Amino acid sequence: MFLNRHYFGQSYFVFNIEDPSSTMAAPGETLNCEDFSMFQEVLKVMRTIDDRIVHSLNTTVPTTSFKGKVDATQTCKELYESLMEAHRSRERAIKTCIAQTSGMVGQLRQERARDTDNLALIKQLRKEQTKLKLMQSELNVEEVVNDRSLKVFSERCRIHYTPPKVQ
Repeated sequence: MFLNRHYFGQSYFVFNIEDPSSTMAAPGETLNCEDFSMFQEVLKVMRTIDDRIVHSLNTTVPTTSFKGKVDATQTCKELYESLMEAHRSRERAIKTCIAQTSGMVGQLRQERARDTDNLALIKQLRKEQTKLKLMQSELNVEEVVNDRSLKVFSERCRIHYTPPKVQ
């Protein structure tokens, strides 16, 4: 089992890469998808590798004058693999939360069909629908973040490492 650890505040959030049902967890507790603000904060932490890619490339991929001192091919390969693992982990986390929230919306719709006058239920349904739309929009944000990172990676590493074709 491969675990991806991210430091957030005073807790380490552990993302189990192989088991989508436990995508987001912290020691001693499970971080569920109910709190959208926390969901966004965890994604922000998970996107750190993408936010710092320029710095990573500048400090690990050699310039022309330092070519002989660092294995740029290996460095680029390792950075690419880290990027891909981070991208897969975040996508899995987002999709897991979307599925969980979508299930809740479906359940609330069924309850509303049985009890059309329950205002608290209608309010809860709208809240869950809004959260679902926000989570779905995170997939679009994820695509932009991934594209940006891969573009920067390609610009600096294309002569050192060619990633395998994605199927």
